[in-house]
Amino acid sequence: MQDLVTSDTNTDLVNKILDLPEAPVLINQLNEAWKEEQKKRIEFYNDISEMHKSEFINGEIIIHSPVIKEHNDANGNLYKILDTYVVDNDLGFVGIEKIMIQLTRNDYEPDLCFFKKDRAQHFERKQKFFPAPDLVIEVLSDGTAYKDRGIKFDDYEQHGVTEYWLINADDEIVEQYRLKNSKYELVLKSGSGNITCVAIPNLTIPIPVIFDKRLTNEFVKQL
Repeated sequence: MQDLVTSDTNTDLVNKILDLPEAPVLINQLNEAWKEEQKKRIEFYNDISEMHKSEFINGEIIIHSPVIKEHNDANGNLYKILDTYVVDNDLGFVGIEKIMIQLTRNDYEPDLCFFKKDRAQHFERKQKFFPAPDLVIEVLSDGTAYKDRGIKFDDYEQHGVTEYWLINADDEIVEQYRLKNSKYELVLKSGSGNITCVAIPNLTIPIPVIFDKRLTNEFVKQL
């Protein structure tokens, strides 16, 4: 389980609580709530199945609905591109949909993720839980967009995920964020032109390719 990157904001919050007369009561309440949440998290680990895409977010178990075709196509196209390039150049490991990312409090199964070789080479064949990746890609849907832009955005940022993409398959737009001074900055938001990956060296993808399987197949032949 990967620890959170400490920040001045966290320190300020702790100091504000400690300044309160009722700080001991609040701390005890937090400890009890944390213990209950961890019990629920253990139950989640015991109950999760390969049959469903499941996540544990702020004490809540999330079972995801089936995806629409546009979501599936964009995710599949990107996986084909990333996996082909990463394998051919021996750069690491690309995971799709069912890779469980275990962070300090929450567990996510991103649509796509990439781990550089220096970490991926230590993964075991039957490994079930994984640390924070170097790149995370989420394809937005009506039911998940607020989490992808909210808690997941903050969590990946605070756990040092170098790069984060949000894919709007309906409008065929890509948002690319990269970590700078421990905060995500928007590098690109576009439905045209190219996107150059930060975490995967020397990989540039024409954005329309992501949303067109025929273009994907042609592009992969050129990698």
